[in-house]
Amino acid sequence: MTTLLETKGLKIYFSTPRGEVRAAEEVDLHVDRGEIVGIAGESGSGKSTLALGVMRLIGKPGRIVGGEVKFDGVDILALSPDEFRLQYRWSKMAMVFQGSMNGFTPVFTIGSQIQEVLKIHGHETSELTVRKLLQMVELDESIAYRYPHELSGGQKQRAFIAMALALDPALLIADEPTTALDVITQAKIMNLLKRLRTEMGISILLITHDLALLSEAVDRIYIMYAGRVVEDGPSKSVFGKPKHPYTQGLLASTPTLQTQQIRGIPGFMPDLANQAEMCSFSQRCPFVMDNCKTQRPGLTSVEGGVEVACWLY
Repeated sequence: MTTLLETKGLKIYFSTPRGEVRAAEEVDLHVDRGEIVGIAGESGSGKSTLALGVMRLIGKPGRIVGGEVKFDGVDILALSPDEFRLQYRWSKMAMVFQGSMNGFTPVFTIGSQIQEVLKIHGHETSELTVRKLLQMVELDESIAYRYPHELSGGQKQRAFIAMALALDPALLIADEPTTALDVITQAKIMNLLKRLRTEMGISILLITHDLALLSEAVDRIYIMYAGRVVEDGPSKSVFGKPKHPYTQGLLASTPTLQTQQIRGIPGFMPDLANQAEMCSFSQRCPFVMDNCKTQRPGLTSVEGGVEVACWLY
């Protein structure tokens, strides 16, 4: 499989009165063609920041301070903002934003808003095109003539996915696409994404805190904590035999039909504006050692094609 998206050493900082918040630090990631890749971690771990950085949508006071982002071999960080907007954003790589179901303008119909995306990028804006897009995401074509307030949460989410697919991108970034939806609708959205991958050959970068959803959908997974990747590998290996204590804690806190007691991870994520040179998980880790408090571990290859950033390995 050929690599479609790749980040190397990506750093995204935010300037605050307390200092530089390192929201993403030395992130290496890749998505192959036709692959579904997941990113998981608790709130504040840097998942959405990473996605916005890839889409070059980091606004002030944030900025990309280092690293590379390559799409199909092209360093897209070297492009001018206009070049990236016209040549890549939405046409080659699109994003379903967190809370996107509330992203439609309430005074325009769904169809007119999808047509606006096509128009801005110089594509055909016929009603037939809009109806085909809606059918692709299993919505009735009558949705095109309805306003956002007339749709359920699941329908709006599907409509936003249709809008993201309007220009036939090679990569779809879905940030928490099932948030605030009931479990039945969540399953339908996930089945839709898997079907789109099969039928369109599209690559998907799926971001969520819901490990149960990821375990059923992704080929590979990245676990992020405090702005860094702490474990990555094939989903079967990571879910079947997690290596990093943080990954183990996340899975232990996920309820199953066999769960009798849900275990949480004690403590809190460290202050990203004042990170010491140590393992960022050391203050919460049940296996902490002396060198965890003085040195930051890098990613190490272990069994099952997994990489893990932990001194235990």
